[in-house]
Amino acid sequence: MRDHRKLKAFELANDLVFAVYKATRAFPNEEIFGLTSQMRRAAVSVAANIVEGCARQTLKEYRNFLSISFGSLRELGYYIELSGRLSYLPQQKNSDLKNLYEQTARVLAGLVKSLHTGLAS
Repeated sequence: MRDHRKLKAFELANDLVFAVYKATRAFPNEEIFGLTSQMRRAAVSVAANIVEGCARQTLKEYRNFLSISFGSLRELGYYIELSGRLSYLPQQKNSDLKNLYEQTARVLAGLVKSLHTGLAS
């Protein structure tokens, strides 16, 4: 079995979860069941699917969970963009969140690509 704690993609995804939770504390109260909840769920899904994928026996299952993780990450990227456009976060915090999202996306995409080309397990 793979150890998710050894993956840079998981480390970044985990950092992103904490950053999203911290950032969404400042959102308006009326968003608690809306954008706040959606962002938090998507962020947790990114990290959780990496963990679950690592626990799977086959490479096919592993790749499938990483694909789900990447889909959740892209969803989160939209929510980050939306929260910026709605001015729910100060510009610097929104920029920091976007940067962490983009770094996570690059690393996770690289991991997925390496699995499709047979470079990693």
